[in-house]
Amino acid sequence: MTHSETFRSAERSRQAVDRLVADALTAAEARGPSRVETVLVDLWGVGLAGSRTSEVAALMASRRRDSGPWRTVGGAATGDADTVALLDAVASCCFELDEGNKYAAGHPAAHVVPAAVAAARLADGPVTGAAFLTAVVAGYEVATRFGHALARDPRWHTHGHWGATGAAMAAAVVWGLSAERTAAAVDASTSLVSIAPWEVVLQGHFGRNLWMGTAVRSGLDAARLAEAGLVDNVGIASSTLGGVVGTLHADRLAVEPGVLSVDRGYAKRHASCSYTHAAVDVVQHLRREHELSADDVTAVRVRIHGLAEPLFGRTPTTRLQAMFSLPVVVAAALVADEIGVDTLDPDGATFARATAVVDRVEVEVADHLTALLPDRRAVEVELTVRSGEVLAAGAPNPVGDSDHFPLDRDAVVAKIAGLVGVADARRVVEVVDGLAGAADVVEALQGLP
Repeated sequence: MTHSETFRSAERSRQAVDRLVADALTAAEARGPSRVETVLVDLWGVGLAGSRTSEVAALMASRRRDSGPWRTVGGAATGDADTVALLDAVASCCFELDEGNKYAAGHPAAHVVPAAVAAARLADGPVTGAAFLTAVVAGYEVATRFGHALARDPRWHTHGHWGATGAAMAAAVVWGLSAERTAAAVDASTSLVSIAPWEVVLQGHFGRNLWMGTAVRSGLDAARLAEAGLVDNVGIASSTLGGVVGTLHADRLAVEPGVLSVDRGYAKRHASCSYTHAAVDVVQHLRREHELSADDVTAVRVRIHGLAEPLFGRTPTTRLQAMFSLPVVVAAALVADEIGVDTLDPDGATFARATAVVDRVEVEVADHLTALLPDRRAVEVELTVRSGEVLAAGAPNPVGDSDHFPLDRDAVVAKIAGLVGVADARRVVEVVDGLAGAADVVEALQGLP
């Protein structure tokens, strides 16, 4: 790219970010009823469950030298606002059950919400619950638009880079920065992103779970840089996200009139990468409809979109690795009625049963399904049974997507109750229900388990 082309790209990015920041805040302030409260119940409930895993407990224990007055969701660790935000983000994504958005190609809420909480804790005065919700919705919008506008190099995973923009937006809104300073924060956040290669995930490396948290902290630091007047919106996103992570299409950053991205997300029912969910749904449907056990099935053929291609490995040795193995997750759907938090634990009986039949599963990318992205994350599945009959079905999206049997609030609450118990789920719901009228969101959040 010539110097002149680089300049024009940066100018387009700068102008697009200015418009995005203004339009996202306007849309968030003018919102009517939305799913933001349901998103918060989902995220904090899943984060509470994640905080109780042995992996996250070990990570939190290693932070023993951190000092500070704040505690993580679940109370397993304390520290300063930034550290607690990082740990909460890690806990929210470790089960692969956190809310996501197909238009963002990832998980905006887990990038945005911990940053908004930290910003409220660091604010000069009380932040109302209404202001906090506005910051979350605006940050979610910005993160989603960046995720949509970024055509990632396929070597990059989706966590830890574009999501930092939403974290920066949320922090800047909580702190009341001007539109100019907020745009500077969003742009600057793209220069602070994590290196996030797919291979780390596919090797089951726990460092992957920190990418979400480092993006949260990058957003907070970018808002600090902007507030201090040390950065401006110079269109650096065109050279960071656009020049390193992939290609940034500035025209796709525009907010869609009358549409809030927070209302177009998905809630996850299976503890595995979202790219596996539609296949699990179809396998479960065929098993129920035809009353099949794993012994009845001799072969499974899965055709899926190109986003899932990194998930074709079939020899995982850790839970994280297993959650990103499409063949193993599909095999688990053959032998178990749910993909729960323990299903893919390598020390568990279900994992052993799944890996024993994984050779029956074939997976392949289908170009005609890839062409349907991002509106559809479709899958086609064929089961061959012992008689030789082939049973086939497909799905346009996973169940739980906003376009395909979305989970309503009651269903999300039931999901959380199943993960953390009815009493703690009720506490999460009570806190969320009180946010809109809260005079001080930090005080209100003390009620979380």
